[in-house]
Amino acid sequence: MSHAATFGPGELTEAEIASLRRRAILACSIGNFFELFDFTIYGFFAVAIARAFYPGASMYGTFATFGVAYVMRPVGAIVIGAYGDRVGRRAALVITIVLMALSTGCVGLVPSYASIGVAAPVLLLVCRLGQGFSTGGEWGGAAAFLVEYSKPNQRGLTGAWQQFSTQVGSISGSLSALLLSSLLSEADFYSWGWRVPFLCGFVLGPIGYYLRKKVAETPAFERAAANRTVVKAPLRVAFGEFPLRMLQAFGVSIIGCVISATNIYLVAYAIRALHLPPSTAFTCAVSFGLVVLLTTPLVGALTDRIGRRPTMLASALLNVVFDYPLFMLAIGGGSFWSLWATLVILGCFQGLYTGTIPSILAEMFPTRVRYTGLSVSYGFAVVLFNGFAPFISTLLVDLTGNPYAPAFYSMFGGALTAIAVLSMKEVRETSLE
Repeated sequence: MSHAATFGPGELTEAEIASLRRRAILACSIGNFFELFDFTIYGFFAVAIARAFYPGASMYGTFATFGVAYVMRPVGAIVIGAYGDRVGRRAALVITIVLMALSTGCVGLVPSYASIGVAAPVLLLVCRLGQGFSTGGEWGGAAAFLVEYSKPNQRGLTGAWQQFSTQVGSISGSLSALLLSSLLSEADFYSWGWRVPFLCGFVLGPIGYYLRKKVAETPAFERAAANRTVVKAPLRVAFGEFPLRMLQAFGVSIIGCVISATNIYLVAYAIRALHLPPSTAFTCAVSFGLVVLLTTPLVGALTDRIGRRPTMLASALLNVVFDYPLFMLAIGGGSFWSLWATLVILGCFQGLYTGTIPSILAEMFPTRVRYTGLSVSYGFAVVLFNGFAPFISTLLVDLTGNPYAPAFYSMFGGALTAIAVLSMKEVRETSLE
């Protein structure tokens, strides 16, 4: 095994370890950017995808395919998470970046329904399944990787870079939608322009692969391997020894998934039902992302001082109280400014979550099952409260006739997270071992 893969605190100087830590954070963050850019652009181009792949531009079909990718996230979390706990974090993260690049690039190449009929949505579905499987293994691995590389008193801030980089990817996705919808005619945007960001997956993937192949394995995993504490069946161990923590981690993860889905739903609703120009709606989406981007590292640093529970609880309770009024503002106002104000406020709530979630989940599990435990618990939360949330929101509006009905779904998610946070102890000073 190479020296880069076996270093430990006793083998290198503090300066050398700090250099390796910076390199690891950079490689992981850039990979996260590529992964989330590739995955989230589907939501921002939902209306264009509906026109290309579903008869009558059905949003149900588009959002259902959007949700199916999330169904694969727990599968990816189980398979890749177990691999990461047995073989290493770096090896697993190399796999995820390659799979995501291929799946995303192929979306941009799938012919439309008008060209090949029902085969078009079927091929789209296959690509989305690949994206979901990859992302299911990426999120937890990146969180574990960064937290295991961080200084003990900076796990909140270091872990927050995972969400910071993913938010950069999400913002880049919304910016690509904004630029294309602004620079191209409507006909060109809906016929071929939306495909351009997906094709970028073929270019961005190799860069992320190269960076991750060059980074060292985490010290925590190397110690686990040296001490022979690596387990053969991490999923069984996680559920067998830590069932309550798995349930709590699932609950803690919910509110961020809800807020993310609400952002995507409101942008799509504004274009489809409120008839706002796509460029206007995407500007609001970019504003949401910028707020989350700016607040995430600040909140991460704050949690290193006051703990993880206060900020996570604040995110949950603020959503319970303000979700319905915010839906009234965005939809009832029906303007750029009402949508913009709503998404900026939601961005503040989301920043409390994104600055906290990597460290709080990583600290809930020991090294031998950390990748699996946090990946699986987070993956199932994403399925139920993010993947199908736009579909459920559309269904709730159709069934009730109330355009604000999706707010109740969001409030329910916030209440579940609050209960989970209140049921657990503070984990800020927990040993990773």
